[in-house]
Amino acid sequence: MKIETLRAELGRRELLRLGALAGIGAALMPRLAWAAEQPSLAPKVTEVIERWVGPGKFPGMIAALGLPGREPVFVARGTDSFTDLDMQGGDSLYRIYSMTKPVTGMAAMILIDDGKLKLDQPIAEILPKFAQMRVQKTYDGAITDDALEPAKTPITIRHLLTHTSGLSYSIIQKGPIKTLLEDKGVIAGQVSRLKIPGFDRGQSVRSLELFADRLAEVPLVYQPGTKWSYSVGLDLMGRVIEVVSGQPFDAFLQQRLFDPLGMSSTFFQVPASEAKRLTTNFGAMGSTLMPIDPGDTSIYLDKPAFPFGGAGLVSSPRDYDRFLHMLANRGELNGRRVMSEAAVRLGTENLLPAGVAGPAMMTAPSAFGAGGRVGLGAEEGIFGWAGAAGTVGTVDMRGGVRSGIYVQFMPPNSNSLLSDYQKALHEDVMALVAKPA
Repeated sequence: MKIETLRAELGRRELLRLGALAGIGAALMPRLAWAAEQPSLAPKVTEVIERWVGPGKFPGMIAALGLPGREPVFVARGTDSFTDLDMQGGDSLYRIYSMTKPVTGMAAMILIDDGKLKLDQPIAEILPKFAQMRVQKTYDGAITDDALEPAKTPITIRHLLTHTSGLSYSIIQKGPIKTLLEDKGVIAGQVSRLKIPGFDRGQSVRSLELFADRLAEVPLVYQPGTKWSYSVGLDLMGRVIEVVSGQPFDAFLQQRLFDPLGMSSTFFQVPASEAKRLTTNFGAMGSTLMPIDPGDTSIYLDKPAFPFGGAGLVSSPRDYDRFLHMLANRGELNGRRVMSEAAVRLGTENLLPAGVAGPAMMTAPSAFGAGGRVGLGAEEGIFGWAGAAGTVGTVDMRGGVRSGIYVQFMPPNSNSLLSDYQKALHEDVMALVAKPA
């Protein structure tokens, strides 16, 4: 056997072995072996990227696709901004915003696996100020004494992970609770140094401890455990994690996830030495893109008010794929165990309280796990979440395929880019798992 043929056969065997470990059925393995040899794994996604990058569109963006046991393939087009002509690539830096939530969720699963937390443990056992919560009688209504009632059940760890705690969110609420959150500085995120209407989130308190204490003074919008409602639950989980672990929240993530996974390009504060890699974030005003956070002067170069566990991370496509790859491998990456298989399985499955439906904001019915959406029906086994500036990261826990798109614009529903991408990704992945001719 020629050496080239032997290498190809060994590579095919390795892919099949890793596919089996990732839960790929025997019927799908030949297709994945075939797919690994193709010049383009994502032709439909490539078409979308090329259609949306160029003059009058976006300066650049990246899609990532990873097969079981393989390094990701990046489809990168364009530059970091219209004025910064560095080409975008797998190591470019993006504000991933709420894609931080699954990271925080898995950090909580590590502590549950360590026996330091319990899924249905009341958070008041850790943060006593949440022991006597009050709840609005009418969602987003008045917050006067006669408009509130006592919480019927305590907020639990499960509730924080799945957005069923009844906690509010300044980016969601429209009524007096929004004003109260802003007045108290209970703001979990940042966008720009500029005070731009529609993008300015207000001034946050300067510590995670104070954030938690102030949040405990804000009425809930729903009774705990009764409704999926997007919230600051994962930001509060950051405070739970640091109290239980005895470490600052960001230090815990660094020690238990980022360092073991080799995620050296994931930050709450981007070092000045890495500013050149940070892309520009744009505000989308119709068909016009306005730079609201240029990479070289970004607010992410400053130390944040506190590490936002729900929306605070900057990461690279290559780094975030390492996180997704670890989940696909049931807790291992490159032969190193980072999480137990049991913790990964539990965190990527439906954790919603009995009788509670998943996110209503999504087009397809879904459940929810530890900080991320869990697909149902045709999307069964797909876990992940999206970010407020146009990033999306998912992993198919049955097939082991990881995917992501990285672009920077707000709000992400201002055009059809992400829906175009999701349709193209579905077509590409279905082509990968279809039986080869």
